[in-house]
Amino acid sequence: MRKKIVAGNWKMNLDYQDGVSLFSEVVNMAKDEIVGDQQVVVCSPFIHLHSIAQLAKTASHVAVGAQNIHQAESGAYTGEISASQIKSIGVEYVILGHSERRAYFGETNALLSEKVDAALKRGLLPIFCIGETKEERESGKFFDVIKTQLEEAVFHLSKEEFSKVVLAYEPVWAIGTGLTASPEQAQEVHAFIRATVAAQYDQSVADETSILYGGSCNPKNAGELFAQADIDGGLIGGASLKSRDFLDIVKVFNK
Repeated sequence: MRKKIVAGNWKMNLDYQDGVSLFSEVVNMAKDEIVGDQQVVVCSPFIHLHSIAQLAKTASHVAVGAQNIHQAESGAYTGEISASQIKSIGVEYVILGHSERRAYFGETNALLSEKVDAALKRGLLPIFCIGETKEERESGKFFDVIKTQLEEAVFHLSKEEFSKVVLAYEPVWAIGTGLTASPEQAQEVHAFIRATVAAQYDQSVADETSILYGGSCNPKNAGELFAQADIDGGLIGGASLKSRDFLDIVKVFNK
């Protein structure tokens, strides 16, 4: 059975006190309301990680993730943070390849390949993001874009290494825009991703790979999206900043 995962990406939001308060709400609600074995992951700014990782120890369903790492183990990289530093405070996951990192900070597939290796070397589980822009969607090139992102950043991994990677399909045109891929559009791409993984490795690896949908997912549309055969959860942006909305998305898997 593939793991069902709902991951929240707080992005650059919430001061320290507000973040710890929100995470405490999520933990307490998860203890009371989650029925099943779905995994909740909260990916916060660095300032919250140590404190919320301690709180996460009290809830079996909840884990903590970072939003980025540097590819080097250590060194003269002012303002950066390494996989080993993140791992040392109890963080389990890290988001890599988010479209905002690609667009605003120039992260390439080659660089992301190094970051994936750094994460896995230190025992972090990458949530690796892939997806197309509006122009790439409209030109019909989106399958090629997604395949290239996979080939250049994660397909160098062995089967064992790849089994630790969670994929997240995020149509860039639907992030923060209020637009959402229809369940049919999302399923089409998720099925393509799974088939591409099967072609690279084998069907058993593909069948065990969790693929999340991200892109304006909210409590109203999560049920339809998560009901699709190849969608195993969500990478949630804005809705993860409200504990009630976030847990309502998680609870889709209770049904």
